[in-house]
Amino acid sequence: MSTVLLATDGSELAVRSVLAGVAVLRPADVHIVVTVVDGLDPSLTQDASGHAGPSMSPDEYASVRDQRLAEGRSVVDHTASLLDVEAVQTRVIEGSPGSALCALAEEVSADAIVLGTRGRSGIRRALLGSVSDYVVRNAPCAVVIVGADS
Repeated sequence: MSTVLLATDGSELAVRSVLAGVAVLRPADVHIVVTVVDGLDPSLTQDASGHAGPSMSPDEYASVRDQRLAEGRSVVDHTASLLDVEAVQTRVIEGSPGSALCALAEEVSADAIVLGTRGRSGIRRALLGSVSDYVVRNAPCAVVIVGADS
């Protein structure tokens, strides 16, 4: 059974990348549309400094986390609705995008990951990092990168 991860952040570029990636790959048995949301640091609810108190209450923490997950759910549901394929699943995962995508690919034994790139280079790439660069170097499977001009 073949599995393809289709990574999106909801941007127009990401949606175009997912659609282009599906078009160039052979049909997969399972397509998983995935987005990664920043994971909140649980220590934000703890008072470890001895000075001011925690940054947010447990209720505030839960509310912010729930909001981020709901936004992620909206992103993957919208992208999945645009696909003309069968067997579409959606996932919202938390963490650093590059490592979270690679970990999910390992977990589901993905055959490929599809994601877009803005094409940053030089200092911007060094300062901001590149999810696509990380995934290409660390993925346990094939990676299809779709550029901004594709």
